[in-house]
Amino acid sequence: MKKRILITSFTLIMSLLLVACNTDNTTQNTEDTEKEADTSKLKIYTTIFPLEDFTKKIGGDLIEVESVLPPGVDGHTYEPTTKTMVDIAKSDGFIYSGFGIESFADKVQQSLEKEDIAFINAGEGIELATSEHSEDEHAGEEATHEDEHDHEEAAHEDEHASEEVAHEDEHTGEEAAHEDEHAEEEAAHDHGDTDPHVWLDPILSIQLAENIKNALIDLDPSNTETFEKNFDTLKTQLEELDHSFEEVVANSAKKEILVSHAAYGYWESRYGIEQISVLGLSPTEEPSQKELQNIIETSKEHNINYIIFESNVSSNVTDIVQAEIGAKSLTLNNLESITEEDIKNKEDYFSLMNKNLKTLEQALN
Repeated sequence: MKKRILITSFTLIMSLLLVACNTDNTTQNTEDTEKEADTSKLKIYTTIFPLEDFTKKIGGDLIEVESVLPPGVDGHTYEPTTKTMVDIAKSDGFIYSGFGIESFADKVQQSLEKEDIAFINAGEGIELATSEHSEDEHAGEEATHEDEHDHEEAAHEDEHASEEVAHEDEHTGEEAAHEDEHAEEEAAHDHGDTDPHVWLDPILSIQLAENIKNALIDLDPSNTETFEKNFDTLKTQLEELDHSFEEVVANSAKKEILVSHAAYGYWESRYGIEQISVLGLSPTEEPSQKELQNIIETSKEHNINYIIFESNVSSNVTDIVQAEIGAKSLTLNNLESITEEDIKNKEDYFSLMNKNLKTLEQALN
């Protein structure tokens, strides 16, 4: 009897062990399958927030998307870390605007040109607008200083000639010493007098999104149908946003807005508003004393009650203008990057643009 019980117990234990082994193997196989599925997804890095958000909306669950810009960081001044460069090199694609607003994008492409990665210019085929603010400023500067420059050139011609001979080696050394510095400055202002803020125009954003969609199809043709469907949904949303902007501006009491940074030129051409900007296209481009006085006088002339700041741009000069005309402050988001709070609140392109639309409506009324 005891012998029979022992045999039965042994058989039961062996059965349980076999079941456990099979379960472990099944679990391991499932985990391996999930890992394979994860690695089969496209890994895409982007720069400014709209490109990240559009890529996520078009790619859906089929891709992994991450911006190289940390929350709240200005793309004009950002420099990628070594780790970021390594991560990009391991990815399938790097999407940038192509408008020069991310000065680091060219450096990334040059450094990783031998890597198996697609470099995607989302702005391809889009013609940038020229800033009237920059044109007027430069014209004024040229007119003001033309005679002065001619006089200086004539007065110091001989002096300069002798200095060139005396300091030839010194100048050569200085040029070599500052070569990288000059290159960085040129990259930082690569967009010059053209307005890179294309993504603030919903209609031009359709072209950005379509370029991204086409790039994803090139990288993963098997999911063409999904990418096309998601793009069509995004396009419809952008067209609806465009109609909302048209309606708000058409029903507004005025058409002028006072802004800290000349980032809204595409709203001028698309919807007929006029931006009076304290700073130029670059947040570091501050006005002269004469220009500052003109801004103040123009704002008073149009009875401007609000001055619009940006969430990632601060300026003491703008504060001076606000105090001078007694305006209340509002905030627009230029969407170049988002904050930790935006991420926590799960903001996307449309939620932020609709907030901008409400701010614009208040400023125009």
